[in-house]
Amino acid sequence: MILEAALLMVRPGQEQDFERAMSDARPLIAATPGFRGLELRPCLEVANRYLLLVQWERLEDHTEGFRGSDRYARWKALLHHFYDPFPLVEHFAEPVVTAPSPIQT
Repeated sequence: MILEAALLMVRPGQEQDFERAMSDARPLIAATPGFRGLELRPCLEVANRYLLLVQWERLEDHTEGFRGSDRYARWKALLHHFYDPFPLVEHFAEPVVTAPSPIQT
């Protein structure tokens, strides 16, 4: 599995509109073969910062499959105008070190 990570800086005051647009855009990316899941997490310290995590089966599922699809043009139209600056998107391999979560009873 590949983990795509992007730190998104949304234009101040547009956070709620961005979250709605991301909800609208989610089915576009989810329809891509190799898509495994998506999380959008708001930052606790900075109101207009978000962490986007997308799980892919293979790197090419994102870089060629999704970005090469007609759905990506719609994704861009829905979301890219919210970002300032435009985010750096990186892809990460399987973990080399992990630690289990403590079990709570």
